[in-house]
Order: sequence, then structure tokens, then C-alpha cells
Amino acid sequence: MDYKLSVIFITYNHGPYVEKALRSVLAQETDFPFEVVIGDDHSTDETGEILKRIAKEYPCHEAAGPGDKQIRLFIREQNTGKRPTLNVYETTKRCNGTYLAYLEGDDYWTDVHKLQKQVDILEAHPEYMAVTHSLEMVDENGEKITDPQVLSVGDLYDWKGIYTYDDFCHSGRWPGHYATVVSRNIYKEEKYDYTILHRASDFTDDAMILLFLLMQGNIYRMDDVMSAWRYVKKSGGSNWNSIAIRRDIARDDCYLSKTVMQWIEQYRTLGPYSRKRCIDDFGLALKEYLKRPNKTNRQFLTDMYEYGITHVVMKDQKTTLLHFAVRFILSRMGFVKL
Repeated sequence: MDYKLSVIFITYNHGPYVEKALRSVLAQETDFPFEVVIGDDHSTDETGEILKRIAKEYPCHEAAGPGDKQIRLFIREQNTGKRPTLNVYETTKRCNGTYLAYLEGDDYWTDVHKLQKQVDILEAHPEYMAVTHSLEMVDENGEKITDPQVLSVGDLYDWKGIYTYDDFCHSGRWPGHYATVVSRNIYKEEKYDYTILHRASDFTDDAMILLFLLMQGNIYRMDDVMSAWRYVKKSGGSNWNSIAIRRDIARDDCYLSKTVMQWIEQYRTLGPYSRKRCIDDFGLALKEYLKRPNKTNRQFLTDMYEYGITHVVMKDQKTTLLHFAVRFILSRMGFVKL
């Protein structure tokens, strides 16, 4: 079946929100056919039943014409456990479209022409690997968030125009939220080892998806507001921001950064940013160890020293963890330079 675009729709226990999210996809008005590939990570609430009910309305067809859409539903027999990124990867690999769009079951799209607008830009500009856009932040009830402190979280996605690999390394911002991305389907060709999407982290997939794209071209950011990010952060919640409360995100990022650098180095030379990042991550680990010199923090410090310091910073010159730690402390006191 010839569907121009595949929507990667990821969900787990999104019962209160999933119908609104999926209906926002199916409401899209396009001059091309698209499919919705749903990866449900064995939800334990009513999510699965809602998905099955809606899927019956959009059965698979042998031929697809302009505006046609279908749903392919994959409900895992077992939950991926602590690796939701595996669900993302496996769902992505099932997609047939020339283009990919992304949505999780608690967010939703607000413009019925979103897909058409983004595909039109990609077809007119072969130099772009993806197109993103602006969004609004809403609470768990779908009400627009007005609290400036909460809205400041969205500053991560504050960008205009073209976004490059160097911007990804140095700007401290991303070109768009997961739900705003429409990209070329780079997974049809195994240019890189894309299994790193789930191997690098059990939790973070959007950073890897952006990296895959930026290693092959630029991303363009539109100003149009076409999606809603349901920002919920509460104890016991099952969404990303709520789960993050229970995790050491700074430590997770250090390990993710190390794994990603090792992966990147298979394909291109690491730049000055990588050296700085390795030093910063080592500094965080050293601080944690000096505050609490236990076995866990000792291992964290060792992990941030190996590869990051020995290879990226010292370029395989002879050194020891103790020697570099002393140099690091002296550098922060202004006595030496690293």
C-alpha cells in the first residue's frame, strides 16, 4: 500500500487523553494518503480498548488514494519494562511512508493542515531533513497554561528558521518538540546503526531522533502553532515529566551523552563541544562523589572518566583518574588549564 506518510503514534496508559490525540491525527486534511502506526506498550488501563474501537473505523485497504488514511495497531503482549524507547524504535521500523510524523498519546495536534503544510515544505526543499513548528502548552485538563514558570520549560524549543547540527551541539535549544516533527523516513536505508535509539537510553528518544536527522541535513522550524504539549508533572503520573521526578535526570544525561559520543565517533570526528561536555560531566560526577563517596558515586565517576576523559579529552595520552581529578579541581581554582 502506497502511503506517503506514516504517523508514529506511541502510547502507554494514556486512557484519559488517547482518543483526543488519535482523533487529532485522523482529522488531518491532506492531498496524499497516510497511515497511523500505533505502538501501544501493553497499557493496563482502557487505552487498548479505545484504540481497538477507533481502529475499526479505519481498516487497512489494498489501494490508497488522496486523503485516505488507515490505522495499523500493534499492542505489545508484554510491556517493554524500563525501555519505552524500544517501543518507539520497533514502531518506527514498521512505518512504510516516505515521510514520518510523531505523536504520543497524551499530546495532540491543533491544525488540520499540519501534515500538509510540513510535507509541502519538505517536497519544495530537498535540503531539509525535517520540518518542525511552534506549539502551545496545556495542562492535564487541556487548558492553556499561563504560569510563566511552567511556560519557561518550553523555552527549550524556542527557535526560528534553519537549525543545524552545530546548533544542536552549542545552542542549548532544540528545533521542536516531539509532536511537531515531520521528517523524511531515513530508516528505510540503514545509513547508520539506528538501534542506538533504544540502546543509548531507556527513556530519551527525541534527542536521538533529532541527531539522526541533523547528521544528514538541516531542520526547518515554522512559526505556525499546530500542536499542544500536555505538560503534566505530578507524583505517580505515567507521562515523561512525571516519571522524570523519580529519576536522576542529570546523571541519566551524562550516560546518554557518553553513549551518543561513542556512536557518533563511528561516523564523524567529534568537535570541541564533545571535549567540553566530557569535562562538564566528569565535574558533575566528581562533585557527587566528593559529597557522597559511596560505591555508586565512585562507579559514576569512573564511568565518566573512562572514554570521556581518557579518549575524548586526553586523546589516549597516559593519565589516571586521581591525576585528572586533581587537575580538574586546580583548573576550577584558576591555577591550571585543562
